[in-house]
Amino acid sequence: MNNKSDKSFYPVIQVSNLTTGYGDIIIHKNISFNINKGEIVAICGESGCGKSTLLRHLIGLEVPKAGDILIDNESIVNADQKEKLKILTKTGVLFQSGALFGSLTLAENISLPIKEYTSLPAETIEILVQLKLEMVDLSGFENYLPSEISGGMKKRAGLARAMALDPMILFFDEPSAGLDPVSSANLDNLILQINKSLGATIVVVTHELSSIFSIAQRVLMLDKETQSIIADGSPEELKSDKSNLKTYNFFNRIPTVRKQTK
Repeated sequence: MNNKSDKSFYPVIQVSNLTTGYGDIIIHKNISFNINKGEIVAICGESGCGKSTLLRHLIGLEVPKAGDILIDNESIVNADQKEKLKILTKTGVLFQSGALFGSLTLAENISLPIKEYTSLPAETIEILVQLKLEMVDLSGFENYLPSEISGGMKKRAGLARAMALDPMILFFDEPSAGLDPVSSANLDNLILQINKSLGATIVVVTHELSSIFSIAQRVLMLDKETQSIIADGSPEELKSDKSNLKTYNFFNRIPTVRKQTK
């Protein structure tokens, strides 16, 4: 866990009074939270609570109805498009599907952001691509197309691309989706290794309790009814806290009993 007296412990993500929604529908209402450097934070909650919507705002794909989002003390809400793109180079995203370009090899996929945002020579880019593939245990697969590898390998290749620019923050959207238990556990271990070796701040949107307890130091639980964050703490704290019945039931896999109307 992070030491709060350490000068390196500071918020790299600051969300202030954020309200999100589509049209007249409000998803989140006036939520605020910070995520500190080097933390692994899971965002969870029941279906429809807006996990993916929140992620899309954090990575700059959506504009909030109100509030602000700061990445490393710079607002992505108030920045113009050029400034916003510069700020977001400090982040990397692993989308649920991996989001690889099917017509490009793994090496070509990973080199895309490096070519786009740097002026490094081809030889250096090739070395960087090799390093990223080694980090996710995909050495030797440089020339494979996404269709030629397994689902778990696609996720790891997507992660290699997310790390292409050495971001300080990595976002994961349902990383275990579609994976068998072994591949899911391997990806969890890889996330922990990246956090430990690179000091990357990691934000994971997930509903998988096994992953939450394996990797998360802290959990933010969203709630559909209140359109807010109803819990913020370690997985162990939330599992044992009976004062918040909704959170307690979620973390202990206790089904919600709904009253039936006659």
